[in-house]
Amino acid sequence: MFMRHLILLILGLSLSCVSAQNAPVDLAPFYSPPAQFRNDFGKFKTPLQFDDGQRVTNAAEWNARRQEILKTWHRIMGPWPELLTSPKLEYLSRSNREDFVEEQVRMEIAKDQSVLGYLLSPLGTNRPLPAVLIPFYEPETSIGRGKPFLDFGRQLTRRGFVTLSIGSPGGDAWKPDRAGAICQPLSFLGYIAANCHTILAKIPYVDAKRIGILGHSYGGKWAMFGSCLYDKFACAVWCDPGIVWDETRSNVNYWEPWYLGLDPATTRKPGIPTPTNPRTGAYKVLVETGHDLHELHALMAPRPFLVSGGSEDPPERWQALNQSVAVNALLGYTNRVAMTNRKNHTPTAESNDQIVAFFEQWLKQ
Repeated sequence: MFMRHLILLILGLSLSCVSAQNAPVDLAPFYSPPAQFRNDFGKFKTPLQFDDGQRVTNAAEWNARRQEILKTWHRIMGPWPELLTSPKLEYLSRSNREDFVEEQVRMEIAKDQSVLGYLLSPLGTNRPLPAVLIPFYEPETSIGRGKPFLDFGRQLTRRGFVTLSIGSPGGDAWKPDRAGAICQPLSFLGYIAANCHTILAKIPYVDAKRIGILGHSYGGKWAMFGSCLYDKFACAVWCDPGIVWDETRSNVNYWEPWYLGLDPATTRKPGIPTPTNPRTGAYKVLVETGHDLHELHALMAPRPFLVSGGSEDPPERWQALNQSVAVNALLGYTNRVAMTNRKNHTPTAESNDQIVAFFEQWLKQ
């Protein structure tokens, strides 16, 4: 009798765990800021104003303003190389793993430049499938061969998504190989993301209209610039990258030369800018001419995005996100900008469930 009760107890606990893991996530609360940040735009200038001061009043004017923002940022960061129209994808190995297929691939990300990555595809599901691009320092972590809670590719593929996981061009995030491009390194990462979107879109079993992008930290910056600068991404999740300039946070380090601080004429010491170690490169120009990353966020409208915030992106980041909410409102859209929050930088089981639920909402429904 005792053993029977023990078995039933263990079975009940197991079913409870499974039920908790598969319980639906209610994302509705995350599309609105906390009460103290509602209608709070902080220090951020509205993107709904042309450089000449004229106010944007309708969708047609927003399209023109959007192009003005893009032109300004590309001018300061340096122009992209021409996008690849038919980037090469080479399949190197294939194996069944858990309930999906894992393929190691070599992909062309720029002219005469390629990287290794992993393409994961679910088994036994209706096609064509939604897909998510996942950039990080290296691709192994994203497919489950690295730190816990960073296996975004594995988690999403187990929930019915094709995922493409890639790493830094040249293999060193601090000295990225830009293949001769003259744009800032972080802008070049956005260019790579655009070419990877083309790769995914050309895979026969992928739905080209349902491709998102997801990244954490360094990968979050990469995902943000990729999705904001290339409008074919259907939606995006930026996991605690630091979504605005913040020179009080050493990890919100857009000033570093491997992001936006590259300056051929000088090399600054790593670390937060100071009077003796000043800003350099495009970052210096952007800051000193009054630009901030909320202008890029606005380029997403009306495409949805989620900020999975941790230590670098606390709730007060809604002051910047409210600017994108306003752009979407002008265009007639609601619930397109979301933010979740946790205490620490590293994702958690809960934050990952929220990320998966977001992609299921926008790429499956």
